[in-house]
Amino acid sequence: LVSVPACCSARYNLALLAFFGFFLLYALRVNLSVALVDMVEPNTTLAKNTTSNVCPEHSSTINVPRNTTGEKYSWDADTQGWILGSFFYGYIVTQIPGGYLASKIGGKLLLGFGVFGTSVFTLLTPLAANLGVGYLIAVRALEGLGEGVTFPAMHSMWSSWAPPLERSKLLSISYAGAQLGTVVSLPLSGLICYYMNWVYVFYIFGALGVLWFFFWMWLVSDTPETHRSISHAEREYILSSLKDQLSTQKSVPWRPILESLPLWAIVVAHFSYNWTFYTLLTLLPTYMKEILRFDAQENGFLSALPYFGCWLCIILSGQIADYLREKQNLSTVCVRKCFTLIGMIGPAVFLVAAGFIGCNYALAVAFVTISTTLGGFCTSGYSINHLDIAPSYAGILLGITNSFATIPGMVGPVIAKNLTHNNTVGEWQTVFYIAASINLFGAIFFALFASGEVQDWAVSGYHLHRN
Repeated sequence: LVSVPACCSARYNLALLAFFGFFLLYALRVNLSVALVDMVEPNTTLAKNTTSNVCPEHSSTINVPRNTTGEKYSWDADTQGWILGSFFYGYIVTQIPGGYLASKIGGKLLLGFGVFGTSVFTLLTPLAANLGVGYLIAVRALEGLGEGVTFPAMHSMWSSWAPPLERSKLLSISYAGAQLGTVVSLPLSGLICYYMNWVYVFYIFGALGVLWFFFWMWLVSDTPETHRSISHAEREYILSSLKDQLSTQKSVPWRPILESLPLWAIVVAHFSYNWTFYTLLTLLPTYMKEILRFDAQENGFLSALPYFGCWLCIILSGQIADYLREKQNLSTVCVRKCFTLIGMIGPAVFLVAAGFIGCNYALAVAFVTISTTLGGFCTSGYSINHLDIAPSYAGILLGITNSFATIPGMVGPVIAKNLTHNNTVGEWQTVFYIAASINLFGAIFFALFASGEVQDWAVSGYHLHRN
């Protein structure tokens, strides 16, 4: 197999467009948590938690005049929790149907309309907020429905586009957009709220999403065979590299899928990783503010730093993973297991350490950043393992694992909030301990039961032997 140069190739153009798509999806997902601060009347913000007085105050709060033209709403803490959580209720519903649909109608339309729908509902957010909190929750849940199909659709597209030895590279480029979207939109949403008005947070990102949709529909195709401008050499290269990997089987082998231990290894790893990820995403600002008495909201750069580290790590580890498989002849399963172990045990260690550093907030930021950064290794670990074990059904498998992995987004923060009623350092150490032990368990389970080979049930001939 002669490898076809990456520059300007159809598969790398796909990765780049997907990168911007996921960038926007995450920008659309996290912008509400920044804008919400401005949407709520100051006196109804969270009932003041008892700030622990272990650490000295060191946020110089200077009141700078800011734009206050946006509507304000009197939503209490519980209502805000429902508004923030409503996204996941939509998101979990469309995971498995998304994977199934992508295998039937192709990932291009599904991903395109997933982003388009999310963008349209984002544009409607200010209107919904005006109509009342029920409308806002409904619009957020609908955004979740739209985003739910996107990862399974992308996995499904890569099953026809990514040559096995370029998988880590191509997938890590496309999914790294999610991290960078978080990095850019957190501080940027803050600036928009500050200088303009919170409604523009939704208008600007929503409009960009609609714009992306037109590029995507125009430039992308579901398979190399149907692509308008792909070179003959590249088409042959991709198709020949995948020829023994795909199934022509029309029906989905549900039972063998659900009985597959390598799939459950991914489920457990995915669930565990997201537990830590979502706990940090939602509660880190609280920890910094209430325990370390340091306001991360004021410094958007510091809240974005961990995700920037993660983004760099995802891109680099994708290159390293494929280098090890291609040039050093390491087996796929060995690379997936090693990267998952680094990406899950590393974060666990630094997370626990973050609970024991007293009031040194520079170290706290450093530890949390290292923890989130090392998590980036998982993208070339369990995260794309679906494509190794069953390329034809990768979208469906991702739908299954991502359904389980959305539960921590709904449950983790609630549990953590219940454990930290008095905001003592001890209570937070418990939260970090729980997250770290779940991570450790997930890493070990994956290392024991994961596989790097295409499973029997995922190849065409499988059903012939059974009957």
